[in-house]
Amino acid sequence: MKVLMPRQNLNKFNSRDFKRLKTFLDEKANRYNNTEFIANDPISIPHQFTKLQDIEIIGFWTAMLSWGQRTTIINNAETLIALMDNAPYDFIVGHTEQDVKRFAHFKHRTFNYTDTLYFLHFFQQFYAVHDSLEEAFLIQAVEKEKTVEKMLIQFHNTFFNDESAPQRTRKHVATPATKSACKRINMFLRWMVRPNTTGVDFGCWKKIGTHQLICPLDVHVERVAKSLGLLDRKQTDWQAALELTENLRLFDEKDPVKYDFALFGAGVMEKWHDI
Repeated sequence: MKVLMPRQNLNKFNSRDFKRLKTFLDEKANRYNNTEFIANDPISIPHQFTKLQDIEIIGFWTAMLSWGQRTTIINNAETLIALMDNAPYDFIVGHTEQDVKRFAHFKHRTFNYTDTLYFLHFFQQFYAVHDSLEEAFLIQAVEKEKTVEKMLIQFHNTFFNDESAPQRTRKHVATPATKSACKRINMFLRWMVRPNTTGVDFGCWKKIGTHQLICPLDVHVERVAKSLGLLDRKQTDWQAALELTENLRLFDEKDPVKYDFALFGAGVMEKWHDI
């Protein structure tokens, strides 16, 4: 059942409209934020592992491949796992030049062998020094930031801080510095940061707060958000992701991104159209 809401600034909603929308969003979030959501979603890939580094590596890689049909995304991520001998972290830290040749035919849409080689190279170099990928996102006084914007820029700079980084690979790891909505990396952060209270997200990372997360903005989330009056901006960019998240904070300032489940679920599972 759809809730018809006017397209207007949420601050202009009367109390009845606000309560109705909050009830709707909470019900949808509860419906989809549970383990039944996992099976057909890319998050099922990192759920195959328990070691932190395995979850980080395959989780990040799967998130970066998450555009197109979910079945294809999951199948290609499964191929990656097999190519890494079903042990992503062990493969990353121990692989040789000879080992990487097995990835020669791996691709996902425009993600190709060149991109794969750099991902493998970055992870091997990074984990030789660090214990967790979270460290690549951290900035000074991280707890004082309202959002993860500076953390995403920090990560992008760290990821490509190597003279061997191919220019073409940059398009696969978004940054707010280019005004991208950063859907895939915001989704990855949701996986890593939100507490594992319902068995879906992992809650592996403790230094970034749930209140700092930005809602992943894809075509499904955007469509439903606009139909509910949660998003007015025409461009699908970083400012739109910020606008949506700021409005979602009105309903839960500590965990606004939990409503990603509500918007995505309505858009994909229920195939909403504009109202």
